[in-house]
Amino acid sequence: MNFIHALRAAWQDRDSLLCVGLDPDPARFPRHLHGRPDAILEFCRGVVDATADLVCCFKPQIAYFAAHRAEDQLEALIAHIHAKHPAVPVILDAKRGDIGSTAEQYAIEAFERFRADAVTVNPYMGRDSVEPYLAHAGKGVILLCRTSNPGGSDLQFLDVGGEKLYERLARLVSSEWNGGGQCALVVGATFPAEIARVRQLTGDMPLLVPGIGAQGGDVDATVRAGCTADGGGLIVNSSRAILYAGKGEDYADAARRAAQSTRRAINARRPRA
Repeated sequence: MNFIHALRAAWQDRDSLLCVGLDPDPARFPRHLHGRPDAILEFCRGVVDATADLVCCFKPQIAYFAAHRAEDQLEALIAHIHAKHPAVPVILDAKRGDIGSTAEQYAIEAFERFRADAVTVNPYMGRDSVEPYLAHAGKGVILLCRTSNPGGSDLQFLDVGGEKLYERLARLVSSEWNGGGQCALVVGATFPAEIARVRQLTGDMPLLVPGIGAQGGDVDATVRAGCTADGGGLIVNSSRAILYAGKGEDYADAARRAAQSTRRAINARRPRA
């Protein structure tokens, strides 16, 4: 699967910019899943099957699986998505960042072991630390740019020759690093002015926007700031507000209702070509 092509198709075919983040916390699972060795897989699979027709992507966060020694369940989950919902791309949220030889191994982990269609990467160590991911043709490489956490400003707002560091990164990625057309950027929904600035700098490059829902990002401001003229351009992620919308055995149905509501709110503000 070519990530960017599949993403653009999902924006249109599913009429959706919504990405459901899969951050499974067993302490918040419904009681009937407690104690099951495959609880993480079962929980996430229920959410996936209930929402797949409503989303443009799924985004499993690797730490939530690794912390519970559930990497095998992450592999099984991504395999399930590919088998049952083959048109929906999967972003592995790993935020890797290391020197080239180590980055090569992380790229193999993301794209060959887990079979993700895209991976999040920390670009702080520069272009040579990103190139091993770009060597996997057709795979998406989504680089942290302006993150949704308050402390992101500690570094991302530093002045570097008359522009902020996040602006320099956006410009570099869009003009020099994206020769294969594989790149996207992470820009938090909690900073709509910076979403608009990154959009200005990058043209129609996809932006992964976390921070709506539990983190308090505003859907209206996000869509107005980041949508492209044809109503695409954004991967608007919601995790906890959808995953934990219900607490009982009907948790998947509750997740679907929450996803429908979020998708409607996003679509109500999208420009239409």
